Amino acid sequence: MDILTNWWFAVLAIVIVLLVWDAIDKSGRQYRAINKFPGPPSLPLIGTLGEILFMDQAKTFEWARKWPKRYGGSYRFWINSSLYVLNVVRVREAEPILSSTKNIDKSRFYKFLHPFLGLGLLNSTGPKWMHRRRMLTPSFHFNILNGFHRTFVEECDQLMSTLDEHVDKGVPTALQPVMSKFTLNTICETSMGVKLSTVAGADIYRAKLYEIGEALIHRLMRPWLLNDFLCLLTGYKAAFDKLLLPVHSFTTGIINKKREQFQSSTEQYSELTEENIYLNPKKRYAMLDTLLLAEQKQLIDAAGIREEVDTFAFEGHDTTAAALVFIFFTLAREQAVQDRIYHEIRQIFNNKPQSDRAFTPQDYTEMKFLDRALKECLRLWPPVAFISRNISEDIVLEDGNLIPAGCIANIHILDLHRDPEQFPDPDRFDADRFLPEEVDRRNPYAYVPFSAGPRNCIGQKYAMMELKVVVVNALLKYRVHPVTRLEEINFVADLVLRSTNPIEVRFERR
Repeated sequence: MDILTNWWFAVLAIVIVLLVWDAIDKSGRQYRAINKFPGPPSLPLIGTLGEILFMDQAKTFEWARKWPKRYGGSYRFWINSSLYVLNVVRVREAEPILSSTKNIDKSRFYKFLHPFLGLGLLNSTGPKWMHRRRMLTPSFHFNILNGFHRTFVEECDQLMSTLDEHVDKGVPTALQPVMSKFTLNTICETSMGVKLSTVAGADIYRAKLYEIGEALIHRLMRPWLLNDFLCLLTGYKAAFDKLLLPVHSFTTGIINKKREQFQSSTEQYSELTEENIYLNPKKRYAMLDTLLLAEQKQLIDAAGIREEVDTFAFEGHDTTAAALVFIFFTLAREQAVQDRIYHEIRQIFNNKPQSDRAFTPQDYTEMKFLDRALKECLRLWPPVAFISRNISEDIVLEDGNLIPAGCIANIHILDLHRDPEQFPDPDRFDADRFLPEEVDRRNPYAYVPFSAGPRNCIGQKYAMMELKVVVVNALLKYRVHPVTRLEEINFVADLVLRSTNPIEVRFERR
């Protein structure tokens, strides 16, 4: 009996100590500051953990859309003073975070990506990030992008052949697999300088990305797995590492193939400088050329090259594929918009001489309505729906509220783009939201499909050109009809905007 009594006293003492610690923790400035924002009740010891515990990908996506409506804007989660989150869905909080030159560190949640992508341009910070950004920026100069246009068109021809097969068979097109194949081809040939057909493992690479996204969300929703030791103990790390083996095997194959080309053409690459890659748009230079040349100059090592290839192979293809999926899904639903884009394309096409009707990069700048329509698609369906920052320095908002240092700021771009103050009737498609006068009226941080501020996407011009090439070539040849309805899409929280079921449209020759 004495043993049982002593055991209960020990448990009671531990509970009392924890409750006292929790009360002290909540008396600090972090809790007082973050509690000015609405959010779920913060219970003793577990805070708001009960709101998110054990959610799967679908539930996580669903509730991330419900919470802004419940709380009327940005909202907070609190676990304790070492883990608390502001979920940002309004521009009044997004602007000071994204525009800051101090608060540029990605949040601790990105450490989950380190085994996958390493510390490349996406995940790194400080001097390393600035060094890599300076190194890679010339690879996206407009002259080089114009050279990429030829690759986009060549790969687009292959995509049209696939769509022709679907049309001939009278079957709808599941957008994700065909767009993912197209964008992986283009990123390999443009940024890596390697034809995908010469490297093994592309299909399994694409398939494993879905499993990686699922595993990462699983970890995020189980706070004990935030601890690396518990990840190792529970077998999560071993399972995740196994997922990564074919992914890294694929990117290693790309690097090895390019390294062979580089070493066999040393004369050609010895003349590669920032100046002559700008002045010779007819020569196709790849980002990987820049990295291998930097390696010769000891500005980056083999591990660094691996980090950037892993990052760009994923970021450069999966995000653009997701954008194309939802662009064609949206255009199929918005027939009047599709017709207007087609007439704009056709007018430019008809004005070209019969001898050469191929579109040039300059032609896309004349397609004003296309540009607005694509931006509206990206507003409604941003391919990266969520980014996260670590707040390293206090941010004082215009209303006097404080986002304290130490806070994690999750910027939910999908919801930010639906802020009714910036975009009235936000669920309605309206390309005229991007007329110059409307853009001037709006806060520039209300629309951030490529992020914004110092850590904006280095490849946004690349992506927009690729999107335009595909849409122009497809709409010139086909009319797109809806198959999958919006209410049928099973959205899930993932690294990019994704659904568990196929999103299908039907292409019809004009």
